[in-house]
Amino acid sequence: MAVAMADRDLAGPLLTLSEDEALCGARQAGESHCECSLDLGRSTENVELSAAGWIRQGRLFPYLDACKDRTIYYWVDGSFAPVARYTGALIKLVPTPWGPPTFEIDGIKMLPTAQASPYEDARRKVAQIQPRGKVILDTCGGLGYFAAWCVQGGARRVLSYEKNPDVLWLRDLNPWSPAVDEVLSLNLGDICEQIESLADAAFDAVLHDPPRFGIAGELYSQLFYEQLARVLKPRGRLFHYTGSPNKLTSGRNVANEVAKRLRKAGFVAELSGDGLLAVKR
Repeated sequence: MAVAMADRDLAGPLLTLSEDEALCGARQAGESHCECSLDLGRSTENVELSAAGWIRQGRLFPYLDACKDRTIYYWVDGSFAPVARYTGALIKLVPTPWGPPTFEIDGIKMLPTAQASPYEDARRKVAQIQPRGKVILDTCGGLGYFAAWCVQGGARRVLSYEKNPDVLWLRDLNPWSPAVDEVLSLNLGDICEQIESLADAAFDAVLHDPPRFGIAGELYSQLFYEQLARVLKPRGRLFHYTGSPNKLTSGRNVANEVAKRLRKAGFVAELSGDGLLAVKR
């Protein structure tokens, strides 16, 4: 099912602990204005301060009574609420020092943030499939950072799938997530099921960023890799993020296991950073 994103022009302010502290600190210092970011670092703006709250675009917003770390707040129904939902699992948008947020499902971080912005990390990974002019399959869309860099990199078309509707809700609120347009098509669906309906050799490249093996083992299966090989053109590129879960505690090397399955499916696969770069034979 194709998804239409919400109108970003209607998005309200987003607050994190650092921005709340900046607003409250400026008020306590007797300042009349505060320069801050209300869109997770995409831009800055100068808001007017008063005893009752702060004024943005002619509208008064209250200071937060309490603001938690590792939480992003959005304006809804006349108050600020955490960008989080629980529908079988707790899913939340989480701030980072870099600006672009990550997200968590039941406390498990879905994007790497320790060494770099998750947005910048996505740029480096997308560069490996050389997106310009290509039709690209984005198997596990998440917040859309892979897709965003494909579009910026001149991809001809990006077909993205995300099976969790709550993740799509996060995307609606995240100013770093890309808008759906004539290049990017976003679909609500499980790629393990949807891939069977995709045509043979329909894509020039694939980006595969699945949750860890213990959560979504089917996305690391031999059968799924054979489907990826089927929909990819000869000499087409695949970047597969694996990370290194369990390597320190159990000695298991997921990346090497994946490489063996990819080779069996018809790829030439080599380790590349925290994943694998594979080329269909």
